Amino acid sequence: MTLFAEYGIRCEALPLVEVADAVPEAEMTVEMHPNGDGYRLFVVHLTAGPIEDVEAAFESAGFVGEYSLIGAVGDRRRYKIVPGVSMEGQLGDAVDDLDDLRALAATDFLMEEIRVTRTGWVQAGWFADRDVLERFRAFWQRNGGFRLRRLSREADPAAPADGLTDCQREALLTAREMGYFEVPRTASLGDVADELGITASSLSERLRRAQDRLVERAIETPINARTAESQR
Repeated sequence: MTLFAEYGIRCEALPLVEVADAVPEAEMTVEMHPNGDGYRLFVVHLTAGPIEDVEAAFESAGFVGEYSLIGAVGDRRRYKIVPGVSMEGQLGDAVDDLDDLRALAATDFLMEEIRVTRTGWVQAGWFADRDVLERFRAFWQRNGGFRLRRLSREADPAAPADGLTDCQREALLTAREMGYFEVPRTASLGDVADELGITASSLSERLRRAQDRLVERAIETPINARTAESQR
């Protein structure tokens, strides 16, 4: 039975983690594509963060061989990155068995999203069965950390209609799970920020934006419903 899973990997040697660490305000998702030489091209979607600082971090990142801007809409940017080193070269000193890493790439899984954080990646995708997911969990648990965030069977989980970005939703859920919204609080802003691998100021901004969006949606929905009812 197929499974859809979202999980966090703690490994600071993963590609572009150093960029996220240098620019904690940045929100980046990544697509990986094989090219004709057997290497992977990375397509980075930047949805938040100072553009100049992100590009400066690209320049200094050891993993980035070349990068180019391939699309821009508003404050959103899309970059193509040609790696300067292979994945094995990037992770060779950070994992205990490169053969196991290569074996993971040959398993029956389909990655849908990779989100870069200051401490690793948050990945979401399809797995042929629980055994395949367990291989990923066991490998990354040995080599830094693995945290399952969401797991569902068969049907693709519907995207929430709350208007939040993935990072905003993750910040809210993590803060709630850790007790940041409890009275009295059982976790501080710094505690939640450490769990997410971002600064306290970045977390505060995400929470404010997320709360503002939820309030906006909560107010708009009843108004729109009343308007539609009055027009019948």
